[in-house]
Amino acid sequence: MYRTHTCGELRAADVGKEVTLAGWVQKVRNLGAMTFIDLRDRYGITQLVVDEHAPAALKEGADGMGREFVIQVVGHVVERAAKNPKIPTGDIEVALDEVKILSKADTPPFTIEENSDGGDDLRMKYRYLDLRRGPLQRNMMLRHRMAQSARSFLDREGFLEIETPFLIGSTPEGARDFVVPSRMNPNQFYALPQSPQTFKQLLMVAGYDKYFQIVRCFRDEDLRADRQPEFTQIDCEMSFVEQNDVLDTFERMARFMFFETLGVEFGAKPFRRMPWAEAMARYGNDKPDLRFGMEIHELTALAKGHGFGVFDDAEYIGAIAATGCAGYTRKQIDELTEYVKRPQIGAKGLVWIRLDESGEIKSSIDKFYSPDVLRGWATELGAQNGDMIFVVSGERRRSLTVLSELRLELGGRLGLRDKTKFVPLWVVDFPLLEWDDETARFYAMHHPFTSPKPEDIPLLESDPGAVRANAYDFVVNGVEVGGGSIRIFDSALQARMFDLLGFTPEQAQAQFGFLMNAFRYGAPPHGGIAFGFDRFCSLFGGADSIRDYIAFPKNNSGRDVMIDAPSTIDQAQLDELFLKTVKPE
Repeated sequence: MYRTHTCGELRAADVGKEVTLAGWVQKVRNLGAMTFIDLRDRYGITQLVVDEHAPAALKEGADGMGREFVIQVVGHVVERAAKNPKIPTGDIEVALDEVKILSKADTPPFTIEENSDGGDDLRMKYRYLDLRRGPLQRNMMLRHRMAQSARSFLDREGFLEIETPFLIGSTPEGARDFVVPSRMNPNQFYALPQSPQTFKQLLMVAGYDKYFQIVRCFRDEDLRADRQPEFTQIDCEMSFVEQNDVLDTFERMARFMFFETLGVEFGAKPFRRMPWAEAMARYGNDKPDLRFGMEIHELTALAKGHGFGVFDDAEYIGAIAATGCAGYTRKQIDELTEYVKRPQIGAKGLVWIRLDESGEIKSSIDKFYSPDVLRGWATELGAQNGDMIFVVSGERRRSLTVLSELRLELGGRLGLRDKTKFVPLWVVDFPLLEWDDETARFYAMHHPFTSPKPEDIPLLESDPGAVRANAYDFVVNGVEVGGGSIRIFDSALQARMFDLLGFTPEQAQAQFGFLMNAFRYGAPPHGGIAFGFDRFCSLFGGADSIRDYIAFPKNNSGRDVMIDAPSTIDQAQLDELFLKTVKPE
């Protein structure tokens, strides 16, 4: 056999045993009389030693090895003279009797250590080498444990894991599809699924009342740290349920995964459920980070009418009180001002009010507002002496976005976003529809199959923009981890929804007729949720990017630089698929 033990397995209790190990050479240290070799596999590192009395051939073999050589060794476990408490095998080493080189290796382009000297692009190009490093191996193991805990919970709850197709029809709504030409059907295309949405609803019609799938999904969209063109969802659907049934089930799943994977418990109190409108008003976004306070307060009524044109002409005026920041210097205030003035945030400026420890108030708008008026603002915000108030004004939605970004930046600077602390909540009661001025039409805020709140259905005729969705998002630490809804299961209501979204009956039938027709044969009430599994993993691992929790991710341009994809295909393939390429303008 190639090995009797792994490189992370041996302990002091194994002293005296003859063992066979196999792995990669992490490091060779030739000290003259003795040679030490660190041998690594995914389980850990074991130190090997060739002592001064070893045969010449053994010494030569050890000296001839380089980094990342794959070797097999036979030896005896001995107690180390100089123990290493930093590694689990640090009490022992293996005194070698035999060394066999299984595979030689070129010198790698970066060090394969805990902290590598390779940049992101280089490590992405040689991803198979980067995956040998401890941090990424731990990430892959975390991902595995999370997948197994989800499967264990859902299996115990009676869910069936059912696979759905990857080659489906294109749906123009939402993000762009990746399309696949069909050789057997000239000039026709499949699309890769953005989610298994319609298929899991069809499974509910088919009577499979509890479905799940850990499934690959695809979206051709611009990339960010928490997005990839292909990603994984824990996709779930249930029949004969209302919103509370879904939330209760998957809150228990989240608790189970946190405990099984991280040992984190949340106590008996249910996760908070916050209406979308409240989240926007108090935190400026629909995925609030509740690890810290500094909530947004509206000052529109208090701030207008004092002759300060910037405020008097504004639709909305809002503020946050930064705890303990009264000592901020002018430079720090200017840094924050420039931060929120960045194009992606869009503030025009930042008003500040300093509440000194002595109780004195200073501000950038002293000319227009007396200390008594500003103290009234501080009371509204619950600000104390020693705090700094920051005020933003303008169009309501934009101002809330600015305040949200400012709040998160301050939370980071003040050390309030502890990655070992988790505060989950459900955000509920989203708007069903969003109006787009440019195209002069409504779009579904989630997707066209989301049901309106039953009590809001009459508003579909009189005030569609006021209709709330029977939808919910699972949010942890400012990250939207999952989202779902109760679905429309009535053909007439689904047809009305398509009409509001600007579909003609013919368009709706062409794209979604299979689903609407299925509803005619007895559709149960149903709803579900999908968790972004890559995002869930990065949250558990305390990382901001999902890339290090995916074995082979794409870069920020959507490219796999390791295999150089996407790439061109030859003319014969193009001809077979009835395709012609066009040079970009």
